[in-house]
Amino acid sequence: MALMTQIPFIGHHIAGFPATSKALEDPNGLLAAGGDLEPETLIEAYRRGIFPWYEADQPILWWSPAPRAVFYPNTFKASKSLQKVLRKKTYRVTCDTAFTQVIKACSLPRPDSEGTWITSSMINAYIKLHQLGYAHSIETWSSTGELVGGLYGISLGSVFFGESMFSTHSNASKVAFCHLVDRCLQKDIKLIDCQVENPHLTSLGAIEISRKTFEDHLSSYIASSDSLSIHQGCWSTTSTIDSNS
Repeated sequence: MALMTQIPFIGHHIAGFPATSKALEDPNGLLAAGGDLEPETLIEAYRRGIFPWYEADQPILWWSPAPRAVFYPNTFKASKSLQKVLRKKTYRVTCDTAFTQVIKACSLPRPDSEGTWITSSMINAYIKLHQLGYAHSIETWSSTGELVGGLYGISLGSVFFGESMFSTHSNASKVAFCHLVDRCLQKDIKLIDCQVENPHLTSLGAIEISRKTFEDHLSSYIASSDSLSIHQGCWSTTSTIDSNS
């Protein structure tokens, strides 16, 4: 546990989050440990570009990696192969109708992973944020009504902080992401945070930006009034979307 001696514990060494410039380079972005997953804590973390990521046998770990993987909705363009998938009307897509199902599906271990970072405490915390109108899900359904893909994340100001996605059918999570982009454009959301680059995000067109650029975006796109006192509301205001919309 020598690594834990290199980072401050919230509530023990410090009262709140340290400056993100204090984050470790190895492992990339590890900033602090401890604290809690209450809505106020999570909102403050996301406002500063910090997010929790830890396993069940660890204390809560807080991260601010650099560089940062992001999408700009107004410049996103689906690949030709993905456009073909969208035109096939294979899936039905909804928003904020099955948040709990989506986050629990995202929490299931992946074939190339031994465990999951989406613990029961994390699930409960994000369900609470969903009930408060901050956490949102996009759901992809098969023609037989089975939930086969989706994603969830946090919306603050003009930023959507993507947390996780899952897919049990081909391209189901990619279809969900395309509809997230559409929803962001409808709501004038200017940035989608994806935290850390991976092959799946790269295939969708994610790019990397510096921590400073990312935090400058947060300062511009999240107003000081965006707090728990402002109810963000449910995103399921429009009817079910066909996958070729």
